[in-house]
Amino acid sequence: MKTYPKVLTIAGSDSGGGAGIQADIKAISATGSYAASAITAVTVQNTLGVKAVHNVPVEIIRGQISAVLSDIGADAVKIGMLSTAELVRAVRDTLLEYGIGNIVLDPVMVATSGDRLIDEDAVQVLAGELAPWARVLTPNIPEAEILAGEKINSGDDLPRVARILSDRLFSISKRKVSVLMKAGHLEDAELVDYFYNAEEDHFIELRSKRSYSKNTHGTGCTLSSAFASCLAQGFGLDESARRAKDYLSRAIVAGADYEIGHGHGPVNHFWCLDH
Repeated sequence: MKTYPKVLTIAGSDSGGGAGIQADIKAISATGSYAASAITAVTVQNTLGVKAVHNVPVEIIRGQISAVLSDIGADAVKIGMLSTAELVRAVRDTLLEYGIGNIVLDPVMVATSGDRLIDEDAVQVLAGELAPWARVLTPNIPEAEILAGEKINSGDDLPRVARILSDRLFSISKRKVSVLMKAGHLEDAELVDYFYNAEEDHFIELRSKRSYSKNTHGTGCTLSSAFASCLAQGFGLDESARRAKDYLSRAIVAGADYEIGHGHGPVNHFWCLDH
């Protein structure tokens, strides 16, 4: 019998459909994998911002993860919004119980609209107790500054901070955690993300022309989910990083001319179906 490459996404639900679980499932599906999910929070959200967040009880979240892993399994896991320290620990413990190693952690802290999505205790636990067990970390610049305690002033700082983060995580778990530093918050005409492959100790540059679009809601969720999808299909770290970056870049360009809502709209996750 045939089988799908399978990805479990653990994240919050975005009622507007542009980010969170909804973006994850779209990106995983569009890049050729099977998406299962564990919802950590229900947000009252649209393109204009987050109005409210309701956290799912921890025992229900653990139950969702266990239900998927004990039956369907997962070739990779993508983790997004985890809003409390208790939840971060519960997710970590459950994944370790099942021996999951292909973890892509998107350290979601602030929405595109600027709304805070995680409390301070959760930040500390995520940095010290969950991130060290990931295979790949995908922070944007504000998230990387918080996690590394370093200011990022230009693209030249990205490789240095990526290595700082990776070394710090290795000191905790003795695991080599690779880091994809996203340059979207910089103003350069060319976007140059840096991927530090800690397992092979080298950097690759991921270049793309900047697309000036207001439809960038959920880009971080989309990129990390595509990365996990590629890993689930057996691609190596470098190739997964390249494919995920290319998929997101095309999704941003393809979605730029659409009008969805009155704020930051989504990318076009299914651009490949437009041809």
